[in-house]
Amino acid sequence: MRRKISLKPITLLLLLITFVSYGKEQEVHGEPKTDRKTEIKEYIQHHLKDSYDFGLYSYTSDEGEDKHVGFPLPVILWDNGLKVFSSSKFHHGESVAEVGGDFYKVHHSKIYKVDGADGKILEDDHHHATNEKPFDFSITKNVSLIFLVFGIMFFMFSRMAKSYKTNNGMPKGTGRLLEPIVLYVRDDIARPNIGEKHYKKYMSYLLTVFFFVWIVNLFGLTPIGMNVTNNIAITLCLALMTYLITTFSGNKNYWKHIFWMPGVPWPMKIILAPIELLGTIIKPFALMIRLYANITAGHVVLMSIVGMIFLFQNWLGSGLSFLLAFVLAILELLVAALQAYIFTVLSALYFGMAVEEHDHEEGH
Repeated sequence: MRRKISLKPITLLLLLITFVSYGKEQEVHGEPKTDRKTEIKEYIQHHLKDSYDFGLYSYTSDEGEDKHVGFPLPVILWDNGLKVFSSSKFHHGESVAEVGGDFYKVHHSKIYKVDGADGKILEDDHHHATNEKPFDFSITKNVSLIFLVFGIMFFMFSRMAKSYKTNNGMPKGTGRLLEPIVLYVRDDIARPNIGEKHYKKYMSYLLTVFFFVWIVNLFGLTPIGMNVTNNIAITLCLALMTYLITTFSGNKNYWKHIFWMPGVPWPMKIILAPIELLGTIIKPFALMIRLYANITAGHVVLMSIVGMIFLFQNWLGSGLSFLLAFVLAILELLVAALQAYIFTVLSALYFGMAVEEHDHEEGH
């Protein structure tokens, strides 16, 4: 029987401990060793998924019992009525939870309904679960991080605003750290891309999205292992907000350049109008994919390089892999801020295109 790795940190040291302890567990309990490449691949896939509890790490006691260290989160389902219970009923996905006479089981980080306490998840030919799936409003690990980041941002900026009032317009404490960043977003992102006339009404959104993406990316590099922006549903919501703001901010010049471009022969206008309209959707789609792909790729590459330490059976290969993983972990700190910057800049650029005013007579 293979043991499922449930440790979920991304930091280098804890990853090393995970792979080492996993291999020793199999040897001590006399279990057959699995293919190391498959083991590493499945561990990476498991790490990138959201979960219904905070599982920091696990170990096997001397008696052969699996021990999990962490804490559960609330599960909120709508299945013929509201059902709220603790995720501890799932026992880290190993048990069926009975709630109000109904039975539920976790399968690939999703909750499905089963027939009874011994119910099974049924799959089709493509290995997709066919069981009934209730409406899931649970507070998962990623959702709890979003609430946490909201609290952190609210605390930081409320303290900053208060310091301006009580210190004669000068920041103090946290405000001294935040003010240069806020001024940078205003003077180097909002003003150049949106324009002096309109930038102020977009500052609240630009600051929110910049600090939100930056902070959740940094949390993704901590031992807590919460990877919010490698969830495409999160990046979709962020991109959708940028799309809606751009669409509803568009002035007549913006829409005129999409549907009836000035200075273009009318046959070409008919051809180009659908392309330009499609471009308004492609831009936020690119925002969504760029953030999701870069964060996910960074985590996958980092964990894959750490896994290579255990594929090489000599000190040279393992040492080089360790050094490369360490350098890449430092680089991920830069990527965390860079992706927040890129998302904010492109959002500001789209807003600027929507509110830009054109003087066609002067241009001609």
